[in-house]
Amino acid sequence: MSSARIPASIRRVVAARARNYCEYCRCSDRFATESFSVEHIQPQSAEGASVLENLAWSCMGCNGHKHAKTQATDPETGETVALFHPRQQIWDEHFGWNETFTRVIGKTPCGRATVEALHLNRAGVMNLRLVLANAGLHPPQ
Repeated sequence: MSSARIPASIRRVVAARARNYCEYCRCSDRFATESFSVEHIQPQSAEGASVLENLAWSCMGCNGHKHAKTQATDPETGETVALFHPRQQIWDEHFGWNETFTRVIGKTPCGRATVEALHLNRAGVMNLRLVLANAGLHPPQ
């Protein structure tokens, strides 16, 4: 595929593969106030192809903060590291939740850098997580 719009059939595959959750912040598209998008993990501007192995389901907040980034600084070590790659890495190995399931905690340099770079703990997202957790609808299993 070229840089043309992602076809609806591919969007459905990407969303289903992600179980309709943002592959970065784990918000459900069921409760999103804005539509989700198919995000290029390796940006098109960096020769990232529009193939399933390079596509992720992303909320607008994470997609907007990630934009063309592929690396960020680990706030703990100051090292530049690769951002989380949903096709090559497992979310639970790099991230966890605080005791109220409202805040994403980075467990690795990659996780910490991704939390900061993509602003995974935006106020609105944390408020939504609290409401959903209280309703038994968060975190995703």
